[in-house]
Amino acid sequence: MRATDLAIPRPEGLYCPPGDFFIDPVRPVARALITHAHSDHARPGHGAVLATRETLEIMALRLGPGFAGATQGVAFGETVTIGPVTVGFHPAGHVLGSAQIALGMAGLRIVAAGDYKRAPDPTCAAFAPVPCDVFITEATFGLPVFRHPPVAGEIGKLIASLAQFPERTHLVGVYALGKAQRVIRLLRDAGYDAPIHIHGALRKLCDYYAAQGIALGRIEDATLARGAKERFAGAVVLGPPSAFAATWVRRFSDPLIAFASGWMQVRARARQRGVELPLIVSDHCDWAGLTGTLTELGPAEVWVTHGREEALVRWCALHGLPARPLNLVGYEDDPD
Repeated sequence: MRATDLAIPRPEGLYCPPGDFFIDPVRPVARALITHAHSDHARPGHGAVLATRETLEIMALRLGPGFAGATQGVAFGETVTIGPVTVGFHPAGHVLGSAQIALGMAGLRIVAAGDYKRAPDPTCAAFAPVPCDVFITEATFGLPVFRHPPVAGEIGKLIASLAQFPERTHLVGVYALGKAQRVIRLLRDAGYDAPIHIHGALRKLCDYYAAQGIALGRIEDATLARGAKERFAGAVVLGPPSAFAATWVRRFSDPLIAFASGWMQVRARARQRGVELPLIVSDHCDWAGLTGTLTELGPAEVWVTHGREEALVRWCALHGLPARPLNLVGYEDDPD
């Protein structure tokens, strides 16, 4: 059996012909398997959705309870059968509930990793290597220049800045799902026990993470009543990227703008956003993480998608791994 008999790229997304389903489709389809709940992978309007319980619950929080015609939750390590195809969900280490999806048929196994990271993260299950014949990897940071430093040091920069500028509000840009909760937990693990303030757009997901047993400490809304600017002097305030382009930022007294993202390694991006304190905190693999994962797994073939496909395909060729780009569309704005 050829790998392309089990999975092929189509305009809607990665398609499994024997099972008649798509993985992370970008258009509404009859049956969708979803790796995680970021909006570029989890879209509304499908007839039926199969995903982890956490992903389904987060999708309902973000999209509303009627985001699909029907849903089915699956646990990590559980196997379900769709036609002649066995399907398993395995931790991806990206955000809470994120999964790699393994497809098996006639002795062939393909693993679609979705987005994944190998760095430790107490807010989600760690990436679990799954032996496979074909590994479908992302390549968000698929260039040798991307080498993400240890996140403890990046959070240390934020704590040091709080000590150096106690009169300034430290506004930290974070994506609502995964990054916000990870930054909060990193601060707690670094010994920061003061209240952390959040923009209202982060409240639902922070409360959800806490309800799943992830300790985030004391979180308060960043509500600015009249004359309350001084209350946030020396405080940490987290907000989504969209808030930093709005008048919300100007409500704070002498704000110091920080942003937590793997893209903060690119100085031009930091300058473009007006970021004074770039924090390189990524929920994706850097170059070493990507190539290290491929070396560890040693699949017979690698398929590369949504990211810097060409460089990773070239690396595979140099290391004797047959590889091809999938050229899937719809993931250009992947959050990090």
